[in-house]
Amino acid sequence: MKTIVIIQSNYIPWKGYFDLIGMADEVILYDDMQYTRRDWRNRNRIKTPNGTQWLTVPVQAKGKYLQKIKETKIDGDQWRNSHWRSLSLNYRKAAHFAEIEEWLRPLYLERKFGFISELNRMLIEAICIYLGIGTKITNSSDYTLVDGKTERLVSLCSQAGGTKYLSGPSARCYIDESMFKNSGISVAWADYSGYLDYPQQWGLDCIHKVTILDLLMNCGKDSLKYMKFAARAKG
Repeated sequence: MKTIVIIQSNYIPWKGYFDLIGMADEVILYDDMQYTRRDWRNRNRIKTPNGTQWLTVPVQAKGKYLQKIKETKIDGDQWRNSHWRSLSLNYRKAAHFAEIEEWLRPLYLERKFGFISELNRMLIEAICIYLGIGTKITNSSDYTLVDGKTERLVSLCSQAGGTKYLSGPSARCYIDESMFKNSGISVAWADYSGYLDYPQQWGLDCIHKVTILDLLMNCGKDSLKYMKFAARAKG
């Protein structure tokens, strides 16, 4: 049994994204898809004393309606200091800020990236290392791409030797499961409900749909207690 996840790269994604990665044997970053504006590719949210706040990486997208995610260039590098300053100001009193800062700060302030896909993958891989997630990560461009929405997903799974396809629940509206079954691949859907609240700054209500950096800075290695892939692995 080999479980495949096919997902577009996101900027500092939320914990559900990493649960998908942790439950897979291989994750294919599907950055051959068209770049969509005002989406998760280049932005995410943090929690602040005034509610949630967006951190957005500026990209060159004006007039480039058909460009792929992997073709989308980052626009300048001033955002790096701005994002790190926002993270520092809002999380410096978090229990594990110093621990996370040690490896995260250099990624923001000492590395430069030309494309959003490169930045996203670097941050995703660094977070996986911290969480002990050893899932193989590849790019869709590593494989032959065929036409068709579900057809392409089935083909990618088959080329990767997958026997099970794991997807986020929002894809139910467009995936044709029968195409997977006809190719001998089962389909499973991730469940993002029932996450346990974790110790979080700024108010009593725990907001789950923020970047996973919120969880890491508040809980450190104990973050695994609040994620589903770790519990499933123990079971």
